[in-house]
Amino acid sequence: MRKALAQNPNLLRTLLGLSFTLIFLLSYAVYANTISTSYYTYTTTSNEQISADVDLARNHDAEANVTSWSANVTMDRYNLTWVEVTASALADGAVLRVQDAAGLYTHPLLGDAEADGFSCVVDCRLEVMTERAESGGTATFLALATNDPAARSNGTVVSNDLEAAWEDAAANVEHRHGSNVLRITIEEPGNRSTAPTLSVRTVNEELADVTAFNVDVAS
Repeated sequence: MRKALAQNPNLLRTLLGLSFTLIFLLSYAVYANTISTSYYTYTTTSNEQISADVDLARNHDAEANVTSWSANVTMDRYNLTWVEVTASALADGAVLRVQDAAGLYTHPLLGDAEADGFSCVVDCRLEVMTERAESGGTATFLALATNDPAARSNGTVVSNDLEAAWEDAAANVEHRHGSNVLRITIEEPGNRSTAPTLSVRTVNEELADVTAFNVDVAS
């Protein structure tokens, strides 16, 4: 480096000039995209509904020696995203069955924080009927009405202006699930007289805000 500077005393000045020019051009590019952006971010609010201690109708099949408990739970189908069904106080060997006529996207690893490499977009399947086996007296069913991440929480759209961005964001978030009734059945071995505890949680999203994407130019 010293040899190069000795041969060309203006090299350092040239390098500094190029560096400052590059910084200026990059800063201007960021600033230009900040004041005239086509990217807009949107946020949603989650409306959660919980139906606790759902009444269950009992039926005992003496021949099979099995007791079945069933219920129909009505959901808000507009912008429905999450569905969670939890049955507790179950007998050993009990099975939870959840039926949705339009189908729900589900997978045994859905909702597992320790699931490695799991993606619902890739791994979840649209199921009309799903079974979950009892474990430790509890069975849980977790599903999505849509596996499109754009319909949940935050997202980004590319639009011409703010008005168009609201329309594009609404198109991502707003949807109508094909069914508003969950058919839930719990099957327990033996002649059971004490009903399990059943809880149903549903989440609906609502578009809350759309803003132009911006960057702190100084940073």
